[in-house]
Amino acid sequence: MSPTRFASEHKVIYWGAIVILVGLVVTGLVRYSAVRTNQKTESKAHQLQEALVRAGYPSPDTDTVERLLGTDGGQVCEQPGNALKTALWKIQQSNGATGPGMRPVISDTKAVEAERIVLQVYCPDQLDEFDDQVDDLKTDDTVRR
Repeated sequence: MSPTRFASEHKVIYWGAIVILVGLVVTGLVRYSAVRTNQKTESKAHQLQEALVRAGYPSPDTDTVERLLGTDGGQVCEQPGNALKTALWKIQQSNGATGPGMRPVISDTKAVEAERIVLQVYCPDQLDEFDDQVDDLKTDDTVRR
């Protein structure tokens, strides 16, 4: 049996092995990327938990932080000083009534500090914009501890 004939008879095996090998390489790269992202997400979540505990807040659940903020801070870091988001945030800081009974309230200082801590961990480049937006907010210790 000549080597050429042997190779031509087993072409399907060679092509099958190549397809399987390429599939394994692609799967390995995808899984590596996912593991790397998961490690970064977990690292950021732990960093946030430590910063919150240092500031006197309770430690949030790691899984919840990972799902909500991911590796980039999610919605928190997406234009935190945006006028619409700021307006919505200010509305949420009201007394909860609707219509003519709705009154603004003085927000608790700790609520603003907590968001600032999240920004420090996930998107420190956004801190100046956030600080500019909340500088004119009147805050005080309004929540009993």
